[in-house]
Amino acid sequence: MLTRHSIPHLILEREDCYASLWKKRTYDRLGLHLAKEFYDYVSQFDIKPLYHCTVESASLVEAGKKWRIEAKNTFKGNVEVYHAKFLVGASGENNEGCIPDIKGLSSFPGEILHSSHYKLGSRYTSNDVLVIGCGNSGMEIAYDLEDHGARTSIVIRSPFHVLTKELVHRGMSLLNYLPIYMEDTLITMLAKLEYGDLTKYGIYRPSRGPFANKNVTGRSPVIDVGTIGKIQNEEIKVVPEILNIEKNNVKFKNGTEKNFDAIVLATGYKSVANKWLKDYMYALNGAGMPKNRIPEHWRGKNGLYCVGLSRRGLFGVSMDAKAIANDINKLRH
Repeated sequence: MLTRHSIPHLILEREDCYASLWKKRTYDRLGLHLAKEFYDYVSQFDIKPLYHCTVESASLVEAGKKWRIEAKNTFKGNVEVYHAKFLVGASGENNEGCIPDIKGLSSFPGEILHSSHYKLGSRYTSNDVLVIGCGNSGMEIAYDLEDHGARTSIVIRSPFHVLTKELVHRGMSLLNYLPIYMEDTLITMLAKLEYGDLTKYGIYRPSRGPFANKNVTGRSPVIDVGTIGKIQNEEIKVVPEILNIEKNNVKFKNGTEKNFDAIVLATGYKSVANKWLKDYMYALNGAGMPKNRIPEHWRGKNGLYCVGLSRRGLFGVSMDAKAIANDINKLRH
């Protein structure tokens, strides 16, 4: 969007490649759920980041007129300094894995790993493995573990929608013609026909429809890769919220308990923009998320902006990018 306005800019990227989250921090069986037209973004728009540039600090200087950015070039080993009138924080909301505060987790003697470090279920064949988190990663990792012979349990605490990939694509298409409440009603009805009543397996749907719920909470529907079938066939066991952990023994809030050999934390990610953005208060709160409410969440003060922190996926990123580029274009003239 900046290029379309002929606005000169630099992109500083700490990794050695684009889309590092997908290339370096994913499990082997992962497949993207996006339509094909989203895959070639970097080549299509000729985006050329400066790789190996880890931003260590960004501060407002010159009486609030410029941003001073210090970035360590991990390839060359030196620190580079940049100055800019405008600064866009685009390090994302999926930057660092969240580790839940579970009583006794530190006493667990087996392997504990975040989903970002999980690769393949064959390492856990014949082991008892507990997956904590029932989003897309947690559900797909549970499937992969059971598929490789692990005795798999998954913690499900919160309501969520389960859809097939085809239903998601159909819903996105319908949004071009129908209001969201009508589209959600139709897609939810089709999901019920597909999966039946899941409450007897400990899975409950939110009161809002799948796409409305995504807009409000930021939580995407789970795209089923076969996990629901394994749950229905009791190949994967659903367990409730954890009460506490004592070494290998995990106690649950329904009074049951079980010993496990490994725990996978599919507990999501968080923004860490506040670690490098020293004057973050001009756009972000203490959790590294936008201070302003949607639709003005992207706009900060003193030339500071944030993109991709609205919890609305690619659609939200697109909206942010357009709004920011348009705003910068107006202010520079």
